[in-house]
Amino acid sequence: MALLDGIVSLRKSERMPVLFLGHGSPMNAIGDNEYRRSWQALGAEFGVSMPMPQLVLCISAHWLTDGWRLTAMEHPKTLHDFGGFPQELFDEQYPATGDAAAARVIAQLIRQRGSKPLDLDTHEWGLDHGSWSVLKPMFPAANLPVIQLSMDYSRPPEDHYALAQQLLGLRDRGVLIVGSGNIVHNLREMQRGAAGHQAFDWALEFDHIIGDYIQQGNLKALQNFLKLGQVAKIAHPSHEHFLPLLYAAGAVQAGERMRFFNTSFQGGSISMRSVVWG
Repeated sequence: MALLDGIVSLRKSERMPVLFLGHGSPMNAIGDNEYRRSWQALGAEFGVSMPMPQLVLCISAHWLTDGWRLTAMEHPKTLHDFGGFPQELFDEQYPATGDAAAARVIAQLIRQRGSKPLDLDTHEWGLDHGSWSVLKPMFPAANLPVIQLSMDYSRPPEDHYALAQQLLGLRDRGVLIVGSGNIVHNLREMQRGAAGHQAFDWALEFDHIIGDYIQQGNLKALQNFLKLGQVAKIAHPSHEHFLPLLYAAGAVQAGERMRFFNTSFQGGSISMRSVVWG
């Protein structure tokens, strides 16, 4: 991590925590509900019980690429990558800056399989709703630079976990690593309305298995989630919402303390379980 010495914005710091946030519906970004309030409360802990970040590195379920990419623009745009929601949600903006200099150095430090550096995205992407929907309640002033790391969906889970393990050293440079997805995510089975917190049995089963791995510190087992068989297939018809958990868990050192929050479900099939390590 010696290359990071040349980046003024990333000073040596107390080790930052790692977050995995279940983001659920985009409407959580503007609704007055338990999830948004929990993100606001978590944000208030930084600078008090947890060190204040110098940079946020977010891995969202909503940026899938061929190869891994990092945003490297100074002013990432707010992406409204969804449909069928009220105009109020499309009007939301999160004007956080980027950090192109830091992105260029991190891209050289973090290697894909085959020792290829990460690719840089200077204009195409920005901050998708997996990022800004949770970061805006946490840091409403948008005064922390944010970089997004994409996920190569063609790669097996163990490749994602292996790449994430290279992120650990960034935590000692004021980088807050945030994985944003969901431990259970099946939109086909989602139920609307008041009964939404009553989860399906298969959703509870998968959520409990993964929760037990995390509680026990058996984080390497997370990369084998597809081997759980039918319950994994139902919990994740496609698994892009699970992968951000691997990026958070991969950056955790053995024995670090952890805590859960938001352990309920949305729509019966979306686990909002979230984790703080460190």
